[in-house]
Amino acid sequence: MLIAYREHEAERAALGLPPLPLNAEQAALLVELLKNPPAGEEAMLLNLLENRTPAGVDQAAYVKASFLADVAKGIASSPLITPTKAIELLGTMLGGYNVPALVSLLDTPLAEEAVKALSKTILMFDAFHDVADKVKAGNPHAQKLMESWANAEWFTNKPVLPTEIRAIVFKVDGETNTDDLSPAQEAWSRPDIPLHAKAMLVNKMPDGLQTIETLKKKGMPLAYVGDVVGTGSSRKSAINSVQWFMGDDIPNIPNKRTGGIVLGGKIAPIFFNTAEDSGALPIQCDVSQMKTGDEIIIKPYEGKVLNAQGAVISTFELAPLTMPDEVRAGGRIPLIIGRGLTGNARQMLGLPPSELFIKPIAPKDTGKGYTLAQKMVGRACGLPEGTGVRPGTYCEPKITTVGSQDTTGAMTRDELKELACLGFSADLVMQSFCHTAAYPKPVDIKLQHSLPEFMSSRGGVSLRPGDGVIHSWLNRLILPDTVGTGGDSHTRFPIGISFPAGSGLVAFGAAMGAMPLDMPESVLVRFKGTMQPGITLRDLVNAIPYAAIQRGDLTVGKQGKKNVFNGRILEIEGLPDLKVEQAFEFADASAERSANGCTVHLNKEPVIEFLTSNIVLMQNMIDNGYEDPRTLQRRIEAMQAWLAKPELLQPDADAEYAHIVEIDLNEITEPLVACPNDPDDIKPLSAVVGDKIDEVFIGSCMTNIGHYRAAAKVLEGAGGIPTRLWIAPPTRMDENQLRDEGVYSVFGVAGARTEIPGCSLCMGNQARVADKATVFSTSTRNFDNRMGKDARVYLGSAELAAVCALLGRMPTPKEYMDTVGDKLTKNADSIYKYLNFHQMSEYASKKVIPIAELVE
Repeated sequence: MLIAYREHEAERAALGLPPLPLNAEQAALLVELLKNPPAGEEAMLLNLLENRTPAGVDQAAYVKASFLADVAKGIASSPLITPTKAIELLGTMLGGYNVPALVSLLDTPLAEEAVKALSKTILMFDAFHDVADKVKAGNPHAQKLMESWANAEWFTNKPVLPTEIRAIVFKVDGETNTDDLSPAQEAWSRPDIPLHAKAMLVNKMPDGLQTIETLKKKGMPLAYVGDVVGTGSSRKSAINSVQWFMGDDIPNIPNKRTGGIVLGGKIAPIFFNTAEDSGALPIQCDVSQMKTGDEIIIKPYEGKVLNAQGAVISTFELAPLTMPDEVRAGGRIPLIIGRGLTGNARQMLGLPPSELFIKPIAPKDTGKGYTLAQKMVGRACGLPEGTGVRPGTYCEPKITTVGSQDTTGAMTRDELKELACLGFSADLVMQSFCHTAAYPKPVDIKLQHSLPEFMSSRGGVSLRPGDGVIHSWLNRLILPDTVGTGGDSHTRFPIGISFPAGSGLVAFGAAMGAMPLDMPESVLVRFKGTMQPGITLRDLVNAIPYAAIQRGDLTVGKQGKKNVFNGRILEIEGLPDLKVEQAFEFADASAERSANGCTVHLNKEPVIEFLTSNIVLMQNMIDNGYEDPRTLQRRIEAMQAWLAKPELLQPDADAEYAHIVEIDLNEITEPLVACPNDPDDIKPLSAVVGDKIDEVFIGSCMTNIGHYRAAAKVLEGAGGIPTRLWIAPPTRMDENQLRDEGVYSVFGVAGARTEIPGCSLCMGNQARVADKATVFSTSTRNFDNRMGKDARVYLGSAELAAVCALLGRMPTPKEYMDTVGDKLTKNADSIYKYLNFHQMSEYASKKVIPIAELVE
């Protein structure tokens, strides 16, 4: 084992990487060596046990904890580890498999050592009650431990956030999106934090990592600085990479770091929250007077940034108010868990609540009404019915539904292990394989085989490769007016509200059934008037940023960027009769606005139809062996209960909004498109006429079955087309129905490349468009290099995409209107008919849903 490990260590060192943590098999072999250590290997063996074996509920941690527990109890022995040392090492393992052994040691002569170890352990969960029972039984050591928790010694023994931090600026001008920090093409390596970090900024700033290494030689911490930081996906991997280069090692935890400083003129809310959760210090402030290599002095409590000469170059308000405690605790998540432990201990001992922690200040109640989002969160917090949560209020809403996808799922798995999670508290957790199903690498295949059992054994529902996009599935399993989260920025609910998050917070929400939230303000978007001929819902989606640009509330430029939606909840009214599938287009695109969440105000009729259909789908999943059937059955029963009394929350007429944007449908008379390469850069079709289109992509979670029928109608009878056309339906149910209807035959005649249901080109982590291609896409975002190297990407409707595919260029508005009017308008009812499984005989109980084979 040692020979193989040293070879691995040398291979990784040649790449500038530390070795991987030990797996369970290696840990078992290590234990045998520790029992009878070879001469000269003592130091290495101890290092492997102490610093290279994972903590939490990883299988290697199970081996480590079992061995150390046996040593502590005298069942096993090692000349290198005394029982006292074994207990000390158990105390570094965060929680999970180490806890039962340490609690049992409170009744032994080594109880004092166990108290020391457990006083630093906050992941106690149900084991807290075991300690409480020992206190009630008169165990003095348990009493001492309980008092330690009550006094928050786990917190007070950590260093406070300094009053002054000196750092060196590493600045990335303009916008840094999460694709820059964690490129999609390298998604397979995300669980291997040091390896994945090597891809940070390779496209945005090829010499970036070399610059970082040069700056580190100054011997001071680095601050990541940018005009706009962290837009795009909710990637814990982006923060992991920043922390790998600019953070600090975590004692006894291999290949992971914490800390670090992020300064941004604008910091995307999900990225900001992920930084908080990871122990970093994110600060939103003016960065115009900072440049790479500058020495700065950050005074967090005073809200000032000074240059090396002591002049103030920026001011800020440290937010949230609890940030100093979050940094001290090692992140927002450990602070929440630790505060809860301290609160429980004080309650058990009959003590008043602790005054040690910074308490959020509740905002002044204006007496006005509540928005739809505020009422949804209020219900999830257990407030009286109809009562909402005011913006600025700290709360911890109940999380009913959680989504996890495959390029972040392995990180969520690792975070769940570190949280010592062996069962989900959230009512439904779903795992998909939509990003890697089409062209899996060996590492993807391994994940597709191992992750389903990990999730389902904790009560989760695991989809299968080829099933399709996480959002298109998860939406069918959500309950109206509930709150959820997911490890993808497009986890946006059309009949509830979701606050997407990085993998750490997603794991917390799944494990604990709640999540921390500083309630954001809301922006109301109100549609009025009549939708004009030829205009699609995607045009209305693009009308939202377009209207904000016209009002001066949104700017395309990144320096001094204005974005009225950033960090707020987007609340949409005026389209109450949309089908739920249609409503998701609006909710989904709120991610591109950097909104924290989104609600769509619907009438109950489309919601009733949607849930009635989805009950049949979930029963079909149970019939076809999807795990966990108990979770699916529980969700079926919850939907049935809602249908028995179908009532939706309503916003109050006097609800308060930070901004109101009104959009007159009568004024939208031609398609609106997002231009290369910025989802905010919205222009009317007439402004981009004639631009040559090389490739067209119709796919992603922004599409539904109607879009593919519409595209086929446009292409019908045309024969070969001058563009490369990609087709990737969002789910296998869509694909199967489209095949049955003959739609795929039209795509085949056109020479389209049909992909397995899933994300396909949208993320750009597998298939890619040609270098420097000009593309028209129905996908979610068009960041530089996302879909292809140096590609220029337009975003718009499937209907316009089909016309572009047909012509090989951006059409004139008249060409578009003539095509759409001729081919789509008279067939609209049959084209835009959505999947209602309760009306489809093939989805009746005990029938198998056909899984179509990949067609290229």
